[in-house]
Amino acid sequence: MDAIHTGLRKAQTRMPRRDPERPPPASAVIRQELRARIASLAMRPGEPISEKTLARQYGVSRTPVHEAVLKLAEEGLVAIFPQSGTFVALIPYADLPEAIIVRRSLEETSARLAAERGETAGLAAIDRAMEALARAARAGDREAFHQADEAFHARVAQAAGYPGIWRLVQQVKVQVDRFRRLTLPQAGRLARVIDEHGAVRDAIAARDPEAAARRMGAHVGALLADLDDIADLNPDYFEGIGRAAGPRP
Repeated sequence: MDAIHTGLRKAQTRMPRRDPERPPPASAVIRQELRARIASLAMRPGEPISEKTLARQYGVSRTPVHEAVLKLAEEGLVAIFPQSGTFVALIPYADLPEAIIVRRSLEETSARLAAERGETAGLAAIDRAMEALARAARAGDREAFHQADEAFHARVAQAAGYPGIWRLVQQVKVQVDRFRRLTLPQAGRLARVIDEHGAVRDAIAARDPEAAARRMGAHVGALLADLDDIADLNPDYFEGIGRAAGPRP
């Protein structure tokens, strides 16, 4: 465990810090906003992307838009077909199990360390995220529910004393997020997530590291069981299941 603590501290120290006085370039802003829209399914898998239209919407030349699109293509979120067009990439079905397993491992560590620390302030922040989840579920607001879910996991990492773990999770989970959005309309899904979060929270409050890690692992790992059903319901959204991303014949 000491090795984990040391490694995480070193990773956090090496993370670059942006000058708060210097605004990010237009390409970075556009990339971030498009990334969020793709991850939330506001831009659907297979949807065409017009750089000209985006440049007009953002009030910029096509250069920063093109730079943003190229970066998103490197992340696997955009598919570029020369002479045919640019499209929101399909969700890579074959890559999802590995991404979920990596996320599960990182978040098990967060939960374990949060329970070891057992700080009152950290638990209070987790409780506030739980309250936001419950409000969103009562309102039937799936977008607010997703944001509260994100906050819960971020607060667990903060309670662990290693918020950088959540930043690492965010790097590996963007494709999982697109898949996970498709699970939210399932009957009883929101209530199940709240129950699973509550089990993690209670283990952290009880300062039981192994139970906290086990329950977090079960919560994140449960996504693996949903893969086939969600892909069967939405075959056109997944690479290797439905049609290929790109122009229709």
